[in-house]
Amino acid sequence: MLKFFAKSLLWTAAVLFVVAVVTYRPLPEGVVRPDSRFLDDTGGTALGRALAAGRDAHPEGSGIWPLADGRDAFVARALLADAAERSIDAQYYIWRDDISGRLLYRALVRAADRGVRVRLLLDDNNTRGLDPLIGTLNGHANIEVRLFNPFMHRRFRFLGYLSDFPRLNRRMHNKAFVVDNRAAVVGGRNVGNEYFGVGDGVMFADLDVLATGAAVDDVSRDFDRYWNSAASYPAEAIVPAGLPVVDLGGDPRSVPEAAEYLDALGASRMLQRLKDGVLPLDWVRARLVSDDPLKALGRGSLESSLLGKLVDILGEVESELVLVSPYFVPSVEGTEALVSLRRKGVRISVLTNSLAATDVAPVHAGYAKYRRPLLSAGVRLFEMKREGDAPTARDVGLTGSSASSLHAKTFSVDGRRIFVGSFNMDPRSVHLNTEMGLMIESPALAGELQRALEEKGLAHAYAVSLEDGGLRWTTREEGREVVYDEEPESGWLQRAAIWVLSRLPIEGLL
Repeated sequence: MLKFFAKSLLWTAAVLFVVAVVTYRPLPEGVVRPDSRFLDDTGGTALGRALAAGRDAHPEGSGIWPLADGRDAFVARALLADAAERSIDAQYYIWRDDISGRLLYRALVRAADRGVRVRLLLDDNNTRGLDPLIGTLNGHANIEVRLFNPFMHRRFRFLGYLSDFPRLNRRMHNKAFVVDNRAAVVGGRNVGNEYFGVGDGVMFADLDVLATGAAVDDVSRDFDRYWNSAASYPAEAIVPAGLPVVDLGGDPRSVPEAAEYLDALGASRMLQRLKDGVLPLDWVRARLVSDDPLKALGRGSLESSLLGKLVDILGEVESELVLVSPYFVPSVEGTEALVSLRRKGVRISVLTNSLAATDVAPVHAGYAKYRRPLLSAGVRLFEMKREGDAPTARDVGLTGSSASSLHAKTFSVDGRRIFVGSFNMDPRSVHLNTEMGLMIESPALAGELQRALEEKGLAHAYAVSLEDGGLRWTTREEGREVVYDEEPESGWLQRAAIWVLSRLPIEGLL
């Protein structure tokens, strides 16, 4: 039996090798990438004039407004796109062709029709089926689309993984939306219904910030680095010609769900503040940290990486560290670093997804094996609940909402500084994906994260503890404290699968 199994594995490996060799398609050579840069002479635009007073009063500062609510996050992007006069630079890991995605695609086209230059940089991992849409956008005289680290097999993408896995396993996870080089949205959200509170499915609890001032120049320069990098390919070099044109016109309200969402946006707190002319920005110092796009090509150094910059920042922790990550896989090195901070007396709290709330079970398996050493060192662990089957309430802040799965990637240091960006605290973010984010010197925002965890943690999460050698999950349900001695809201088969996955050598892929 063992011989038969070994022989079957060898035959399978041989077949896959042959298929990989036969189907291999190299990236195109001699691709012309016209170099382009962000437009910095935009002070005379409507956005430039509206933000001039704050920028002049804080020449080295950045005006920051947090976007914890999904609808506010959509409104910020949509209103900025409609206000654009010179340029829109958008960079995303995922941009779906669903209700929210199509509404924002239309906003880009409206801007381009007004003469605005639009540059759209998409990671190619999640563009399956979007080639006609990409071709349509790229065909507009004022829109240019580039694909980051593209797949040459446009339909059967698994063939690309078979023949070119080391390259295609590296992705651009960055998220940024910059308008007229005067305002930018940076954070954890991709573009899709689950990020912006559309429909009745499970929503992601996430966090972006709207930034103005000095930070915007940094985000624009970083966009240029990626746009002009060797890993970014003009869409026309990758997407087949002659595809059908996608109609991006028409009345979005013709789709009932879209009409319902547009009506709901009227209750956006941010929209109301903008109408009233009162959006109180927190003018602070903000520093962009990001990976070199060469990381996607397997090159680059620790010094040029986002991790290297964060290690320097975390090395300065004095009293308290609050980590929020949906995919928290600290690894041996990360666990040792956290334990070392605990020995120095630093109070550490971590919020991640529970098994019931996660959308990537193998990542939970990667995290689960580090719970005991972290808890033994005194690290506080909280795991986000999945509550209900439909969103019944608006976001309650940084800890999430009903029917939500955690997606925010943020951490605060000593109640004074907070990071908001795309970086998950896992091996994939460290070694494989490119990431970005803003390190913001804001006691107000950092303090809000700490307060949210302390005041609302047990209402929306399980506090994990180590008692008599076993794990316990404590939460508050209907006003009373409840304790579980198994992973809450999970079955034995699910727990068994996590146990098996946690023992497989897959951590480097998580």
